[in-house]
This record gives sequence, C-alpha cells and structure tokens, in this order.
Amino acid sequence: MAVDRDHVLRSAADLLTRKATATMDEVARAAGISRATLHRQFAGRDALVRALEAHGIAACGSALDAARTEEGTATDAVRRLVVAIEPHAGLLAFLYTENQLFEGEEQNAGWTELDDRVAALFRRGQESGEFRIDLTPAWLTEALYGLLASAAWAVSEGRLARNDFTHMIAELLLGGALRRETS
Repeated sequence: MAVDRDHVLRSAADLLTRKATATMDEVARAAGISRATLHRQFAGRDALVRALEAHGIAACGSALDAARTEEGTATDAVRRLVVAIEPHAGLLAFLYTENQLFEGEEQNAGWTELDDRVAALFRRGQESGEFRIDLTPAWLTEALYGLLASAAWAVSEGRLARNDFTHMIAELLLGGALRRETS
C-alpha cells in the first residue's frame, strides 16, 4: 500500500502543533500508519521536522501566490494572505516553534524568500501611505507570523473560533500597522 506523504505530514503537523514532544510512535498513530512505515518515510524526528519544514515553505509560498500580494491595496493583500495561509496555520505554528530551523548555516533558504516576499508587501503598503513607516517591514513580517501561529494555537485549543481566525489576525495586525492621520 502506498503511503500518502502529504497526509502523513499534515497529521504530524497537527499532532506536533498540539503536542510538540510527541513521539514518533504517536506521530505514526496520528497518521494511521505503523511506526515502521513512518521510519521508512523519515529516518527520525529530525528528518520528519525537515520534511515538515519543506512542506511548510511550499505551502506558504503557494498561499502567497494565491493571495496575489502585488494586486490591489496592500491592506487588501494582507487580508487575502491571511485567508490563503489559514489552512496551513497549524503547520506554520509548529514550524515557528522549531527554533533550530532558523539558525545557522543549515537554515533553509526558502524561509528567506518567504520573508522577503511578505516584507515586500509591507514595504509596498508603506510606500503607498497605507502602513506606518516607523515599523520596519521585517518587524511587520514577524508580527504576522506570530499572530498566525498564536491564532492557530488558539483555534486548536478551542479559545478562538476558526471562523474568527482571519478577522482577529487582520484587525489586530492592520489596526497597529495602519498609518494614522496626525492633526
């Protein structure tokens, strides 16, 4: 029987988002496969996490493409991005906590590309006068990631309704990022 790698990765991400210390046995059970089958796919936890990283980078890249971040106002583009990334928020939340992915020479260049694309959206919003210029695009990018991860955790814990995900993130982020007219 062929193993659906995408299903295994999504199951692992869902479990690890809720329980970061889950064992490979628990990951296998969550995916509905044996531990041996899981180990044939991923030699160990590090290999699984790296596969989740690659999967997450691809998912976030696809969400950026789907959000058409170069079109319309930057404010509308941010809202589209939050909607597009919501199905992948659990995976992003897990990866956001895996600090070793973001350190040293082994960092996946895909993260830098994603960061650059999101920062370009915020820079565009600053240049158009929509967003505050005292907050750097890099900071706004990190704030977006943090809000996405926090909302994913809140949804998984039942503290936030899934239907409120986009509204809560967009309103908090944009409420703080929007330029205010001074009198």
